[in-house]
Amino acid sequence: MPSNDRRSTQLTASITFRMDSLSQAVLGASVMAAVLPARQRRKGLAAGALLGTVPDLDTFIVPLFSQTPVDIFTWHRGPSHALWLLLLLGWLLWWLLRRRVPAVQQAPNAWLLGSVLALLTHPLLDAFTVYGTQLWWPSSSHPVMWSSLFIIDPLYTLPLLLGVVLAWIGGARRWAGRALLAGLVISTAYIGWSQLSRHWTDRIVATGLAEQGLADAPRLLVNTPLNTMLWRIIVMTPQGYAIGHRSIFDGDAPLQLQHHASEMPLVRQLAGDNPEIQRLLWFTSGFMAADITDGRLVLRDLRMGTEGSYFFSFAVARQQPIMHGQQAPWQSITPAQAVAGPRQMRQQVEQTWQRLWHPLP
Repeated sequence: MPSNDRRSTQLTASITFRMDSLSQAVLGASVMAAVLPARQRRKGLAAGALLGTVPDLDTFIVPLFSQTPVDIFTWHRGPSHALWLLLLLGWLLWWLLRRRVPAVQQAPNAWLLGSVLALLTHPLLDAFTVYGTQLWWPSSSHPVMWSSLFIIDPLYTLPLLLGVVLAWIGGARRWAGRALLAGLVISTAYIGWSQLSRHWTDRIVATGLAEQGLADAPRLLVNTPLNTMLWRIIVMTPQGYAIGHRSIFDGDAPLQLQHHASEMPLVRQLAGDNPEIQRLLWFTSGFMAADITDGRLVLRDLRMGTEGSYFFSFAVARQQPIMHGQQAPWQSITPAQAVAGPRQMRQQVEQTWQRLWHPLP
C-alpha cells in the first residue's frame, strides 16, 4: 500500500471518525471527580481526563502490527474498547496505585469506582456514533452502533466542559460539585433525547418503507452533522441501496428516497475467498455499496459521508483482460484505500441546516 494512502487511512480513522478527544476527556474527568471526595476533586479531574482518552491509544498501536487499510479501519475501537478488558484494566491500575499513591489510599473504593467509570464511559459514548464499537470483543457479533450522536457535537460536550472548568476553579467547594453534576445530567439527557428522536423518526420511516414495499429491507438512520433532528436514511434494496432524509419537522410528508444501483452481488461472490472483504462487510453490518471505477471494483461504506463523497472506500477486485471475446473475469485483490470524492464539509453542513428548517411539502 502506498505510504500516502496509508497515512490518509490512519488520519481519517483516528480523527474524522472518533468521538472527539475533548468529549472523552471531559466525560472521564466528570465521572471520576463526581465519585471522589470533594477535597480530591481536582486530582480526580486530571486523572479522569487522562483515563478517558486511554482506549483511543489503539489509533497508534494498530499500525505497529498491520498497515493494511482494512486493518486500520476495522481494528480501531476493537480490543481497547472491550468492556471486560477496560474493567480489568481499571482494577489493575487501581491495585497498582493503591500501594503507592496516598490519595488512592485515603479513598480506595471511590478511586476504584472512578477509574472504572472513566474507562468504561469512553466506549459507551463511542457506541452512540455510527462508526461502530466492539464492546463485546472478541465476540463475532457486529460492532455496536446506536447511531444517534455525530462524531463532534458541541451540544453534548459544552455542558461537560463547563462543569469541569467550574469544578476545577471551585475545587472542594459545594457549588463546584453541583456544577460538575449538572454537566453530567444535561449531557446524559441530551443523549437520551438523541435516542428518542432517532427511534421516533425510525417509526415514521418504517411506515414509509412499508408503503413502498420495503418493510423488510435493512435500514439504518444516521444523524446529520451537528444536530439530532435531521436523519439520513440508508436502505439496502434488492437492486442496490436508497438514500433519504427525514426531519422531525417533516410532519406527514411522504418518505422520499433516491435509489442507486450497486455491484454488491459481485462483492459477495468474491468475498468467499477474501477474508478482508468479509471483514469489511461484518464491520459495516452490510451497509456498503459497490461500483466499478477504472476497472476496479470499489466497496464504499455508506454510513459515513454523502453520495459521491464517502469517507471510506476500498478497491477489492480488478477486471482481467478480455480473452477470445469472452467476458472479462474478476480477480480479488488485497483491498486498498480508494480515492474519495471531494469533501465539501461546509457545503454539506449548510445543506443540512437548510433541509432541517425547510420541511418537505
